[in-house]
Amino acid sequence: MDKAKELIFVPKMTVSEIAYEPGFKYPQHFTRLFKNRGRISPTEYRFMNKNSHN
Repeated sequence: MDKAKELIFVPKMTVSEIAYEPGFKYPQHFTRLFKNRGRISPTEYRFMNKNSHN
């Protein structure tokens, strides 16, 4: 999950591409796990933290 959080800030990568990178077979599983752990979706996380990773 740490690797995925780093990849979220790669502007050209979609959430689906980020999900496949650490080995998730389905992006929906990645999104569900991400949301369960952090209470926000990967897209929301990207938007909320984009200024701190420019």
